[in-house]
Amino acid sequence: GLRLESPDGGSVLDLPVVDHPSQISWTADDLVLLATKTQDSAAALDALASVAPPQTPIFCVQNGVANERMALRHFAEVYGVFVWCPTGYLTPGVVQAWCAPTTGILDVGRYPIGSHPLAETVAAAFRSSSFRAEARDDIMRWKYRKLLLNLGNAVEALCGSAARGTGIVSEARREAVECLRAAGIAFVSDEDESVRREGQVVPR
Repeated sequence: GLRLESPDGGSVLDLPVVDHPSQISWTADDLVLLATKTQDSAAALDALASVAPPQTPIFCVQNGVANERMALRHFAEVYGVFVWCPTGYLTPGVVQAWCAPTTGILDVGRYPIGSHPLAETVAAAFRSSSFRAEARDDIMRWKYRKLLLNLGNAVEALCGSAARGTGIVSEARREAVECLRAAGIAFVSDEDESVRREGQVVPR
């Protein structure tokens, strides 16, 4: 099984697993949570498209902003998911969630914009677990916000953890904001009232 560890304890989840979507008996009620890294999305979507019904809803539970476009080449119903989920996966079979009782935030929205009842249904499912989740009609604005925040990860990887608290991160974000604005890409800013939820997801 899969071992899930959190500040409140651990549990082992006995999950049914296959190594290719051709081993799934697909039904009209199924949906897909795509959770690969972006570099693996094309192969995963090709495999899905070879067997899954074309009307299958695809939810891109990913930090990148290119996955939804890739999914739309194969499937008509695509959703983005804003992922704020401090976790670690360093040992095969073990996932560590760093925050509790709220594990993270998983907001959902139709791609590229708009609302749909299924978005609220999936958000409600996330809320029934350990996540905060809202259905949003501007989900990509939120995903671009996460892209800006992840610049701190890149700086830390290149320069060490001490660099996260220096001006390097703020300068990287300033330049990225200028790039998004020059390209006419909308994003949620730090001044938006809704971003306060992020401070409620606290590592323990």
